[in-house]
Amino acid sequence: MMPLIYMNPGDSQIIKKIGGSPEVKKHLEDLGFNIGGEVSVISTLGENLIVKVKESRVALDNDLARRIMV
Repeated sequence: MMPLIYMNPGDSQIIKKIGGSPEVKKHLEDLGFNIGGEVSVISTLGENLIVKVKESRVALDNDLARRIMV
């Protein structure tokens, strides 16, 4: 298990754990990040990741990406 920020562009993994405060967890779930769901890294832009989750593209900063374990 590793944080999402360590995935390479083009890689796909299953989300195993989401950390953080209840508000952060709720925000990530609202964006489509759920345990057991698939996430793919499309690209990295500086301190941000562009990821594909549930057929949507989402930009995450490193702080949020560290809370998603794959």
